[in-house]
Amino acid sequence: MTAETGAVGADALTDHGGHGPPILLLHGLMGRGRTWQRQVGWLRRYGRVFTVDAAWHTGPIDDPNSVDPAALGTERFVADIVDVLGRVGARMGSDDPAVLIGHSMGGLHAWCTAAAHPELVRALVVEDMAPDFKGQTTRNWTPWFETWPERFASVGQAQEMFGEVAGRYFYEAFDDGRLHGDLGVFTAIADQWGLRDYWDAWGAVHVPTLLVEAGFTVTPPGQMAQMAQRNPSAQHIVAPDAGHLVHDDAPEFFRGAVEAFLAALPPA
Repeated sequence: MTAETGAVGADALTDHGGHGPPILLLHGLMGRGRTWQRQVGWLRRYGRVFTVDAAWHTGPIDDPNSVDPAALGTERFVADIVDVLGRVGARMGSDDPAVLIGHSMGGLHAWCTAAAHPELVRALVVEDMAPDFKGQTTRNWTPWFETWPERFASVGQAQEMFGEVAGRYFYEAFDDGRLHGDLGVFTAIADQWGLRDYWDAWGAVHVPTLLVEAGFTVTPPGQMAQMAQRNPSAQHIVAPDAGHLVHDDAPEFFRGAVEAFLAALPPA
């Protein structure tokens, strides 16, 4: 990855095997492809599974001030997904559309990809993400970030700070306990979501979609239900006692919902 572009290199894409059409897992902000490791095994029953590390999530950035704000926008991440799906197709020797399963940031980028490039996407799973965070910023994150150590010595130390589920998630994303990117860049990505809404992109999605909302969601109240009301291709469920990381906080609920959804899809 270069500081100027955050390009998604060949080593950012991992092929986990499986049989059938492609399934691409897209992580959330400050995550990494390997944070999906507990879901990969059962997903192989439904297709060939790939994970990818998103731009700016693969290691330290030498000069964060050199990052072009345009390189942090949603359109850039969508372009990356299109490129990754091209690599997936080349590896598989087919142009079958993919199932995109995205958590949070990855969910937003997944549905924006389906809206702009419908020929590439077979179906969507969107986990705890909504279209409209206008006016919200990450300014209140700064004091919290300033309490982080330079390096977490163990997963236990990370869990002491973030809780059991989120601590494991972050530690798996980190490089030997160290942050795998720049906090300023991460917050700038999230700040993009406060500048506009993504309802138009959501309205352009016409593939089957499962919306999985956390009971203790980070999304604005009622928005994910409204997404389903506006889009006849979508179904909405709530994991009652789960936090934002539904796939790890309520893994059996998440697995059951996603398996039922994938099993009901028309043949590829």
